[in-house]
Amino acid sequence: MVSAGFQILGAALGLMGWIGAIVVCALPMWRVTAFIGSNIVTAQTVWEGIWMSCVTQSTGQMQCKVYDSMLALSSDLQAARALTVVAVAAGVLAVLLAAAGGKCTNCVEDPRSKAKVGVAGGAAFIAAGVLLLIPVCWTAHGVVRDFYNPLVSSAQKRELGAALYIGWGAAALMIVGGAMLCCNCPRKDDGAYAARYKYSAAGGAAYV
Repeated sequence: MVSAGFQILGAALGLMGWIGAIVVCALPMWRVTAFIGSNIVTAQTVWEGIWMSCVTQSTGQMQCKVYDSMLALSSDLQAARALTVVAVAAGVLAVLLAAAGGKCTNCVEDPRSKAKVGVAGGAAFIAAGVLLLIPVCWTAHGVVRDFYNPLVSSAQKRELGAALYIGWGAAALMIVGGAMLCCNCPRKDDGAYAARYKYSAAGGAAYV
């Protein structure tokens, strides 16, 4: 059994990672315009996310537009939407289980059941981190692949946005926090003895 401080630290890391997952889901900065030409004067910057795309003018004015049709989006973008939303939902479940299984709470009275709930919360945090890590790495792979593809024009090339870096950090926090919570495994019953005795009518209790 781990200490309460270790468990609280794991829950705090998982909570921070879950908040980061929400930020990643909301930010439109998954892909950012790549300025690779010789001209350093840029008129506008394009941000692309999983829900909308934004254009920032050189004057500082920003215009964002939500994608009109979900079915018209590419398969990787649809998968990123689904996995990110599921990761956030799994994070909600993980936060509730971690709170219920905490040693400083009274949601569950039985110590063994409380430890099992805490471990379940840690497993949910790990699952949420993996679910968030998949679309972030998938998107980053697509950006890098298109950037070095000579068939893609310079105007269509993108760079890694800030949301991807936040996503990697959030996934790492949830996985580490979940692993710390999973260390709170309940002890085995102390009533199971290795030595067993069998009663016989001739010699009384005999060692087996």
